[in-house]
Amino acid sequence: MDIDDILASVDRDDVSAPESTALDHQLLTRFWVSERAVSELLPWPGPLMDRMMDRVRRQIEAIEDLAASASDPFSASTTPATHNQSLNLKLSILQTDLARTQYLIRSLLRQRLSKITKHSMHYLLLVSPSNPDSSMASSQQTTQQPEDSIPDPATSTNPSPLSPQEAAFLHAHQTLLAGHYGASFLSAFPPQLRRLDDNAGGTSMVQGPGMKEVVFVRCLVEEVRVVVPPGDGVDEEMHGTTMRMGDVWVVRWEGIRSAWERGDVEVL
Repeated sequence: MDIDDILASVDRDDVSAPESTALDHQLLTRFWVSERAVSELLPWPGPLMDRMMDRVRRQIEAIEDLAASASDPFSASTTPATHNQSLNLKLSILQTDLARTQYLIRSLLRQRLSKITKHSMHYLLLVSPSNPDSSMASSQQTTQQPEDSIPDPATSTNPSPLSPQEAAFLHAHQTLLAGHYGASFLSAFPPQLRRLDDNAGGTSMVQGPGMKEVVFVRCLVEEVRVVVPPGDGVDEEMHGTTMRMGDVWVVRWEGIRSAWERGDVEVL
């Protein structure tokens, strides 16, 4: 009995198709590694995750059907021992494969939750439509509360890099946190100092993830030019040294981010 045939019995997608099981699992693994390695939240791969969750659901149903068949004495063939051994082998393989996929998904979601709660205001401001007029008007109100400074991403048509579920969770989380801050100590502050996105004096209270952290990357194309963004003595964006196919480098994430988005490099 071939293991690939057992797994294919659950998902018979054409392996040559872009959405094949093997390719999707490889993409999920690469995205999981990248999410754990970089400091910022990567764009949510909606179609990929939809396909993976659908496969998980179908595999759970297949496991439940096999388990019910194994416990049904009337479904056994003329050789019950051989029949049960075959079913147990199938169940073991399918459960192991399911556990592997579930581990990747859980670890990925936990890593993303850690990032969005650490930089919650940064991502809320990033995905919410900007409305500086209303923000300025609300800052002048004598009844200003911390919750009033929480932007609502529900009106955004594209919450990337968050998923719609992550955006809803983040808004509820930050609203509860702002209410806690207000009840604990911010209510004693003057109204103009109760905002959680204050940038008075040119210093913003909102801090985003560090883009200058280094990552290990492998070049997947003929060549990739590392980008040197403005800053640290550089006035305008320029291209630095060139990576060749198969090279493994340690570079700043900001210098290789666009190449990763194009699929020219993979994060290790």
